[in-house]
Amino acid sequence: MDDYIVVDDYILEMQEITKEFPGVKALTDVTLRVRRGEIHAICGENGAGKSTLMKVLSGVHSAGSYAGEILFDGQPCSFRTIRDSEKLGIVIIHQELALSPYLSIAENIFMGNERSRSGVIDWRKTTQEAQVLLDRVGLDEDPSTRITDIGVGKQQLVEIAKALSKEVKLLILDEPTAALNDDDSENLLRLIKQLQSQGITCIMISHKLGEIEEIADTTTIIRDGLTIESLDMHSQAQDHSQEHIIRGMVGRPLDHRFPDHESTIGEEVLAIKDWTVHHPIDTSRKVVDCVSLNVRRGEIVGLAGLMGAGRTELAMSVFGRAYGTRISGQVFKDGKEIQIRSVQDAMNHGIAYATEDRKRYGLNLIQTVKENITSAALTKLSKVGVIEVDAETGVAEEYRKELNVKTPTIEVSASKLSGGNQQKVVLAKWIYTDPDVLILDEPTRGIDVGAKFEIYTIIGRLADEGKGVLMISSELPELLGVCDRIYTLAQGRITGCLDRDEATQESLMHLMTAEDSHRGSKAHPDSGTDAGDQQEKDL
Repeated sequence: MDDYIVVDDYILEMQEITKEFPGVKALTDVTLRVRRGEIHAICGENGAGKSTLMKVLSGVHSAGSYAGEILFDGQPCSFRTIRDSEKLGIVIIHQELALSPYLSIAENIFMGNERSRSGVIDWRKTTQEAQVLLDRVGLDEDPSTRITDIGVGKQQLVEIAKALSKEVKLLILDEPTAALNDDDSENLLRLIKQLQSQGITCIMISHKLGEIEEIADTTTIIRDGLTIESLDMHSQAQDHSQEHIIRGMVGRPLDHRFPDHESTIGEEVLAIKDWTVHHPIDTSRKVVDCVSLNVRRGEIVGLAGLMGAGRTELAMSVFGRAYGTRISGQVFKDGKEIQIRSVQDAMNHGIAYATEDRKRYGLNLIQTVKENITSAALTKLSKVGVIEVDAETGVAEEYRKELNVKTPTIEVSASKLSGGNQQKVVLAKWIYTDPDVLILDEPTRGIDVGAKFEIYTIIGRLADEGKGVLMISSELPELLGVCDRIYTLAQGRITGCLDRDEATQESLMHLMTAEDSHRGSKAHPDSGTDAGDQQEKDL
């Protein structure tokens, strides 16, 4: 930041914060000091204690449930509720946005903070003030628009507008760009810088080290509930490289972000040909348009595309027609055409799909780790419809150890696990079904670099067992580091297929942004799904 001046004017000091849960010490004597007007990043692995620390600060974990002291604007504070912290101008935006989907933007902005007279909401004032806030965050939407009718990037801006309505002094953002595409992420980071220029201090929790490098003035690293160090990101004398931050996060150097893996590729296990899917509401619109691709045993195949390209829609429609209408095309398993009319059909044919939204669709958060791991294949554990409890426990323990799921016990509810460990449980659930093909949709979204490495290792192990893996990811370095081949998708159509040794971020992005999806298409020599043939059909 050009006009950033380092001064010892701390708006926030958290001193020796210790927080315990039954059987787990989440924070141990953590200290955090945030300068007034700066953007302060907090880094750490999933489960390191970052979100817990912010919940202590905002009053989610009330005073008395932790040890230590909080000073805000130089004054000691004890927050019993979120309202207590908000009264002083501390506002937190959680990773899971707290918006009501069927209420309007204006209603969401002022929920709990209504503009009213004598107990009656003043709708004119509500709309006018909402419009001012929307202009301030750069959101060009009518205040009467329902939340469900705007995308995640715009919803994030509504959350910030909501925070601004509370006269925020310290804005806490927990993984603000985790679910955003590159354009929305850039817009959000630009807004954060703009808010900083207006005197608002920001704390940002993020796993995206490139963003931290771009925007943060100070970075604090937390590991295993302990403060490791705070880095001045403008200092020439201090090492604040991504490698240094990673070493602090995981406690060891990660010389390679991706495990070494050599694939042994066998025969084709899955082929999709001329697959077309129409939108479930606007049935005239094609979301997936005549897509053909294939996966071989022992192969990790990537699927790259911008938001809206149709990646998830393709995966869900193949997995038991879980998305879309007027679906046409063919699916081949081991060279034979198969019919998949339901999710159970897909599972019976040895196909598994791990969703990108683990909390909504991948897990039952109120069930235990054990129950989630075995939930997709209970017939393997039952006799005459009765589950054998000892066998279920044995299976869950086996996968807990094999996938290194960090949990005190398999009887803990899945909601208590960190994001990386929840993702391992999702993988364990589908691995236990013993599939031949795994479709992994954003398998490392929202998890830290250490947990990512473990997930990549698991994916490589599955390929070594002869399974075919189709991996969807928004992170191009991840696809380049893990996959043997990468298909690109744009506007619902395959635009190319590149081997790992010829693919670059630039070549993939060129294909992902191709306006004419016929151009640049390149069939893999052994693919069995010739993009050239597809071109000829369309021409």
